[in-house]
Amino acid sequence: MSNEKPADGDETPADLIRRTTAATLRAIAGKPDLDVGYAAGKGSVRGAEIRLPAPPRTILPADLARLRGTADAIGLRLRYHDDSLHARCVPQLPEARKVYEMVELARVEALGTRHMAGVAANIAEVLEQRARAEGLDRAVRREQVPLAEAMRLIARERFAGLAPPPSAQAAVDLWRDEVEAKAGATLDRLKGLLRDQDAFAKGLYDLLRQMDLGVDQPSETEDSDEGEEGQQSQDSASSGEQKDGEGEGQDQQSDGETQAPGSSESTGDQDGDQDGDDIMLMGAGTEEAGGPSRDRQDQLSNSAGLDRPYHPYTTAFDQTVSAEELCDPEELTRLRGQLDSQLVHLQGVVSKLANRLHRKLMAQQTRAWDFDLEEGMLDTGRLARIVANPSHSLSFKIEKETNFRDTVVSLLIDNSGSMRGRPITVAAMSADLLARTLERCGVKVELLGFTTRAWKGGQAREKWQAGGKPPNPGRLNDLRHIIYKAADAPWRRVRRNLGLMLREGILKENIDGEALMWAHDRLIARSEQRRILMVISDGAPVDDSTLSANPGNTLEKHLRDVIEFIETRSPVELVAIGIGHDVTRYYRRAVTIMDAEDLGGTMMAQLTSLFDDEDDRHRGSRRRGG
Repeated sequence: MSNEKPADGDETPADLIRRTTAATLRAIAGKPDLDVGYAAGKGSVRGAEIRLPAPPRTILPADLARLRGTADAIGLRLRYHDDSLHARCVPQLPEARKVYEMVELARVEALGTRHMAGVAANIAEVLEQRARAEGLDRAVRREQVPLAEAMRLIARERFAGLAPPPSAQAAVDLWRDEVEAKAGATLDRLKGLLRDQDAFAKGLYDLLRQMDLGVDQPSETEDSDEGEEGQQSQDSASSGEQKDGEGEGQDQQSDGETQAPGSSESTGDQDGDQDGDDIMLMGAGTEEAGGPSRDRQDQLSNSAGLDRPYHPYTTAFDQTVSAEELCDPEELTRLRGQLDSQLVHLQGVVSKLANRLHRKLMAQQTRAWDFDLEEGMLDTGRLARIVANPSHSLSFKIEKETNFRDTVVSLLIDNSGSMRGRPITVAAMSADLLARTLERCGVKVELLGFTTRAWKGGQAREKWQAGGKPPNPGRLNDLRHIIYKAADAPWRRVRRNLGLMLREGILKENIDGEALMWAHDRLIARSEQRRILMVISDGAPVDDSTLSANPGNTLEKHLRDVIEFIETRSPVELVAIGIGHDVTRYYRRAVTIMDAEDLGGTMMAQLTSLFDDEDDRHRGSRRRGG
């Protein structure tokens, strides 16, 4: 992007925010050559290419704080964190890894916020938003607060003197006594090692052992101070790890996901929407938000166990539920009101496209006739010709078979944490307009959402752990598939259900393949002749619990298999829209948008295009028949 300041008359407030935020990020990182861009979704880092969440056209204080917090967090990471050292030292066990990364995150943050009050304020605001979104303000038992989250905030308080955000204070206190008793002295020692990441990593292993997380000191860090010979040994060990398909390859792939919370969360994060917060989690960059890098995907493609069919460890805890069952009526009404208040400014642009789609569908239902036939219905419009000249025979007509057939449209919306904020709001508003438009045309429409019931594995993971953690267990999280509107339900009765998407804590992780097959099977069960499935997503499938215990491309491979089945062997027509995420590499018929504000118009345009194609097919068949 250009670093030149535009003329004052040409620079909008959003342009000013983009320019100053990018300049601040470069200054904090100490790297003036960074390529900073903007896109819908979350932030990501790939080498010197930085992507920040694009500010919406109507910028609210919360949006501005989230953007600034993201940029500041990326700048601090680039300045104070060594990815290659982190990759060598990070432990393998998932829980130990989470705590390790969160405390390392606190180290980086402490170095940056000690002397930059503005950075401290921006990140504090993001942490406050995150705490509320994750429900930490409602936690009353220790089991409701992940240890890694508590450790991060306690370490941040010890290293930088910054109290936990108000919404997380009570949650942190649930863990504080135990952490202080077991590892308080080690935290004090780590405070003196903040500027030495290598020494800090060694001390972190002491902390992990004291917290009973069952880790041993890695050989790399033990050898790091033994001169040139030790360094050669370290490089050899690192090289060996990279050859192991389920060792370093899997770890770095997981690192990439945590570093770019664009789809859902990974090792350190419980909310991919907490932009700058978890963007510092620590590893190789990704190709797009939420998706593993292509190099890492290629490295994993030959890892052991990939040919084993995809399977869930258990489906006993999966949930298919209507929106009304997840929220009490009063709150659902309040959330719907909140959605309506934001629908006003979007209505104008999208409504024009909705009216275009409406005209297209209604035109296909217009009656058409074949005239001058020898039998059929009497053509009364031509009786005057017979009166004028009785030698003319009677004229008959027959109604043509119209192109328009019974149609049902299913809209499947990604309800993962990375959609939080503007993307999910726009998705809900666009779904609202789409449902109303199609219902006016007599087209059945259903609105579905997919997420998980828990972060990083729920009861399924607990059952797997209790069963001795057998290898390659399959999917380890509990699915939550949400029905916002069934195809046969009148819109007026379920319109408030879409407000559920705005509820804090409802958006978690995303397992796209199973959700896509679920929506497909619902369509197959319908009686309509034409079935259309539209998928809205902003990232590749990510579930940290599943990815940590299986080959790293398990979820993506299953998604590709499901898409291939639908596109080649199913009567369902499949179309996808990616928000800041290239879905064209998954779907044959797909479009990618970089601004969530464009979603409504793109949805209408894609559906209009589908019906245009149907017209073309019928015109072609008539020409061939004639």
